[in-house]
Amino acid sequence: MFFIYILYSEFADKYYVGQTDDVERRLLEHNELSKNSFTSKYRPWFLMAKFAVGNSRGVALRIEKHIKNQKSRKYLEQIIERKSIQKLIEKYSSVG
Repeated sequence: MFFIYILYSEFADKYYVGQTDDVERRLLEHNELSKNSFTSKYRPWFLMAKFAVGNSRGVALRIEKHIKNQKSRKYLEQIIERKSIQKLIEKYSSVG
């Protein structure tokens, strides 16, 4: 099962969107790996939302790309508030 997840850094007041098959592992990696990455600069990260999107990494990648391409904090906050990305899952699951 693949998931879309949204993290929040209170320190930097930033959101981060990702996809994975293990949300807890990825949260740990974002918060503890010492490598120089975008998320390493804004620790600690808190999990704001996670959404199961199915068994296809391709669908998860397309949804992640769609969300990131919106470049909108308000859009992310609406997703968190709604607690659903069902329309995106339906849209990108039907794409061949």
